[in-house]
This record gives sequence, C-alpha cells and structure tokens, in this order.
Amino acid sequence: MSKIRMNIQGHVQGVGFRFMTKILAERIGVFGIVRNEADGSVYLEANGADELIEDFIQQIKNSPSPSGKVTNYTLDYDSTIEERKTFKVV
Repeated sequence: MSKIRMNIQGHVQGVGFRFMTKILAERIGVFGIVRNEADGSVYLEANGADELIEDFIQQIKNSPSPSGKVTNYTLDYDSTIEERKTFKVV
C-alpha cells in the first residue's frame, strides 16, 4: 500500500483537471482527494496498491485533462496520510 501527496503546477485550474483526476482515480482503483490551491496549483493525496499508485502518478504527470499541462510537480510518499475509501474533489 502506497500513500502519496502531490502538488501539481502548470495549466491545471479551469481545465477540468480535478474532475478528470477523479475519473482517472476511480478507473485505476486509487482513493484520495484533489483540490485547487490559491497559488494556482492542484494538491492531491492518494492511497492504493503500489502498482496502481505508480500508474496513477505517471498519468497525473501527463495531465489527465486534455486541456491541462503539467509543468512541475512535487511528490512525497507519506505513510501518515489518511487512508481513504473513495476519491473526492474537495
């Protein structure tokens, strides 16, 4: 089981990034939250099986939204992140 947090920068607000992230997470089978940040970035936390999280990360780096573009991101593996059973846009 992996637990991650990401902060994603680029053209990621106003382009359906959070909604498409939720769809991606549900399709892959990972759980967590995604939200817009005041600085224009998107923050997410996710948990799931190691191989599913790795797939999720790769697809997030390539932007789940066709109109979005990820230019930079930070990624942390953190076992203290709350384990969730759904994926929500907050």
